[in-house]
Amino acid sequence: MTPLTETEILSHLAQDPVMARIIAETEAPKIFNDYADDVYLALLESIVSQQISVKAADAIFARFRALFPDGYPHAEALLLKTTDELRSAGLSFQKIKYLQSVAEFSLTNPIDRAHLDVMTDEEIVQYLIPIKGVGRWTVEMLLMFVLNRQDVFPIDDLVIRQRAMRAYGDQTAELSGKALYKVLHQIADNWRPYRTTACRYLWRWKPTKE
Repeated sequence: MTPLTETEILSHLAQDPVMARIIAETEAPKIFNDYADDVYLALLESIVSQQISVKAADAIFARFRALFPDGYPHAEALLLKTTDELRSAGLSFQKIKYLQSVAEFSLTNPIDRAHLDVMTDEEIVQYLIPIKGVGRWTVEMLLMFVLNRQDVFPIDDLVIRQRAMRAYGDQTAELSGKALYKVLHQIADNWRPYRTTACRYLWRWKPTKE
């Protein structure tokens, strides 16, 4: 089956009138893949960036990589670093444990594209979440931005939920918890099989004040 062009994908999403308006109001999201399909490095970066600003995360990750002669934290080399050495980059004790967990996992479980590409999205989620510090949201970001999966709906992302609730207020008003999640999933079902693109627009969309 020939993949759809971006225009065809947007035409498909625009069958949902609300999403059509969001697309019309929003500049096309730029697609970046900073890791050139390097799942291992992307997981390390995602852990470093947890719960801190982008600017702080970039600075810490750069210092972390500078600890290694070639600028790449190969698993074996990472596991040989002392806690003090890793702390010098600005990493917390907890994040150090998480980074070590990624390294340990990668030494016994392949995480290259050839191994992951044959798996479904959910299989990849279940394969990677045993790593300490890696949850569903982290893997979903990996699916969207590194593995280029087309139909990911990261409902646990706060911005996605808030923007969807704003856009579909008549359907989500006064809902919370499981009831809200159920309705949001139903809304997103209209975007299949291109929920990733729809979410890229939701992230970039800036709703005007009424």
